[in-house]
Amino acid sequence: MISLPEFNILTISILSALGLLLLIQLYYLWVVFGRLALRKQRVQLNSNPDLPPVSVVICAHNEYLNLEKNLPEILAQDYPNFELVVVNDCSDDGSDELLMDMARADNRLKVINLTQNLNFFQGKKFPLSVGIKSAHHEHLLLTDADCRPVGKHWISSIMRRYVPGVEVVIGYSPYERHKGLLNLLIRFETLQTGMLYISRALAGKPYMGVGRNLSYLRTVFMRNKGFTSHYTVSSGDDDLFISQVAGKKNTVVEFGAEAQMVSRPKTTFESWVRQKRRHLSTGKYYKTGVKFFLGTYSATILLFYLAVAAAFWLLPFYFATAALMLRIISQFVVFHQAGKKLSDGYPLVLLPFAELFFSIFTPMLLVVNRFVKPEKWM
Repeated sequence: MISLPEFNILTISILSALGLLLLIQLYYLWVVFGRLALRKQRVQLNSNPDLPPVSVVICAHNEYLNLEKNLPEILAQDYPNFELVVVNDCSDDGSDELLMDMARADNRLKVINLTQNLNFFQGKKFPLSVGIKSAHHEHLLLTDADCRPVGKHWISSIMRRYVPGVEVVIGYSPYERHKGLLNLLIRFETLQTGMLYISRALAGKPYMGVGRNLSYLRTVFMRNKGFTSHYTVSSGDDDLFISQVAGKKNTVVEFGAEAQMVSRPKTTFESWVRQKRRHLSTGKYYKTGVKFFLGTYSATILLFYLAVAAAFWLLPFYFATAALMLRIISQFVVFHQAGKKLSDGYPLVLLPFAELFFSIFTPMLLVVNRFVKPEKWM
């Protein structure tokens, strides 16, 4: 026989908090992420067989091995008219010689060597601006030197989304799968972040893209004066810029398997933390609504687990058990379906542990960023 709890102000408060936090989390899982996970409608594609010419733009600093490995795969794309613009940003690892040799072998490769450090602000905004302004074509497709296309139809998969009125195409870029805890953490964060920004874009409120797989018109870049509104911020060439130029009517997302670029993940905890700190440094420049959207999701995860712990302590076990199981089952279903849409599956049993880790670790990094600033971001 199930015994009822002895209700008082404390138990009622805990039960109310548990219920409210559960409802908020279920809203994010089923309503927000559901736009991606449960998506069934067909997308509008460009039916014109003559897709537009494209300029693929890459910035590279000491990326010899990645350039040697990945540029041939990009040049092997099954697309009739494209150029590959590589901005070699003051590299001293022999990248310039490699690129010039490759350019002599394939005239679609255009190399811009920056030999003097004219980049007064750290980050890739200056070299990326140089590459964009040097591009010959109106349609731009951006990626990084450490990224490789899944197949030969990456460019065409992105370009087919350019129908009349579209100026921005937001893509998805997962990380390679490797053994180890760090790789599991990186892949979870990438999947969750992708679900957030893609679902938001599907709702007509795009707030970011990823520079590893992003496309927009050169006209959009010039019309908005490039990155000048946030040039002093080390990062933000993808999220802050997209937040500035993307809207409901001019932006679409493309996350099909053939439209993806796979990136090499960090292999040391130290380098990953540094990268994550740099990414988090742009958060304070987000619009208020985006901050609330992201902050509410992250904060209520940790608060939910704290409420579950308090309920197990002060209430009969079935209250906390029911709430916890309902959320975990919902999370498993939604993340599994979203992972299938993104061709980026993740071990379901690890989901609660990974999100709990980030709900504690990310606020800690935000505090560190506020009080400990490195001399420069890399």
